[in-house]
Amino acid sequence: MSLDRFYPIFDHPDWLARMLPLGIKLVQLRIKDRAEDEVRSMIAEGQALCRKHGAVLVVNDYWQIAIELGCDWIHLGQEDLDEADLHAIRKAGLRLGVSTHDDDELERVLAMDPDYVALGPVYPTILKKMKWHQQGLPRVTEWKARVGDTPLVAIGGMSVERAPGVFAAGADIVSAVTDITLNPDPEARLRDWIEVTR
Repeated sequence: MSLDRFYPIFDHPDWLARMLPLGIKLVQLRIKDRAEDEVRSMIAEGQALCRKHGAVLVVNDYWQIAIELGCDWIHLGQEDLDEADLHAIRKAGLRLGVSTHDDDELERVLAMDPDYVALGPVYPTILKKMKWHQQGLPRVTEWKARVGDTPLVAIGGMSVERAPGVFAAGADIVSAVTDITLNPDPEARLRDWIEVTR
């Protein structure tokens, strides 16, 4: 299964309702600081929207709910991996994407045979405080050589203007968050992303 080269991340299904009709084919729903029942409802809504529009939904973190709802993809951060039941995730047929930031994390993740590896932050990011400084484009090239055929997702400080250089460095997929959600015209910015990545 080949994944789209553009991978936006949103924190609410309302964003999916706005953006999926514009042509998104791969999207992550990253929900934070909500009650579990609300999370379940939001993921179910996101899944229904993605299926309606023929898009791949990746659920961030909530692997038990993803299994329960019959989702197709899960994304786990390094902390999530410590508590996740990878056997149950694989048994349920979920595809797995994982965040990496340094050599030890990459080695750990490659041993899990992930369906994609995310590297970040490639550029400085305002989304969350991280102990890692920007990785830079040389690290993208290095990571791609190490992951081989596994799709490499570049994330962190991404913009439409930076995307071509990130692809040239070796990324298969570029993920964006605030470049869309904080833009004064998110729909127009999303169309720019689709144009530059297809």
